[in-house]
Amino acid sequence: MKILAVSDEPSPALWDYYKEGCLKDYDLILSCGDLKGEYLSFLVTMARCPVFYVHGNHDTSYDRKPPLGCDCIEDKLVEVNGVKILGLGGSRKYGGGKHQYSEKEMQKRIRRLRFALWRAGGVDIVVTHAPVAGVGDGEDIAHKGFEAFRELLDKYHPQYLLHGHMHLCYGQDKTRQRQYGQTTVINADGKIVLDVEDKIFPKNSHLMIRWHNGAPKLPD
Repeated sequence: MKILAVSDEPSPALWDYYKEGCLKDYDLILSCGDLKGEYLSFLVTMARCPVFYVHGNHDTSYDRKPPLGCDCIEDKLVEVNGVKILGLGGSRKYGGGKHQYSEKEMQKRIRRLRFALWRAGGVDIVVTHAPVAGVGDGEDIAHKGFEAFRELLDKYHPQYLLHGHMHLCYGQDKTRQRQYGQTTVINADGKIVLDVEDKIFPKNSHLMIRWHNGAPKLPD
């Protein structure tokens, strides 16, 4: 399964200089947040594959204008061709925004998912906006990672954790990929492509999608 991960900054190659057919090979698109709803709607229209997203700390406009045709996986566990994907958006609390959380609040969100994770047999890909504490995060409070994510990785050992929030153009460490135990932690700023082995091979061209703790609600 070929996955396109995006975050924070629209890729000029997929937006300003889009060429017809450049998205046709992707099976799934995952957004790690802080992207305009119009951009995600464009991607799902042109790629014609599912687009799953979590919120970034600046994604308050999604309440009024959600990304059309895309599914929010915030606090949800979804299985695609047997690959289990968990969404946990938002950043550390620094200014009281809707998609900002204290360490205790993030821990509580993860605890609420324990039954779904147990029933599913764990998770393969974790999609977040904020980074993991001590794994490519920043020094200021707004860009510090969550300790709760380290605990999640220590317990379930997913293959990947994809995050955003750390813009590679800001002059900080530009390392995209780090290893934490058995998990490859990837900064998806802009775009990055992953090839993930399917665990279930469908007999036709359609992806097999299963929601473990409820499908996303349709926008009003």
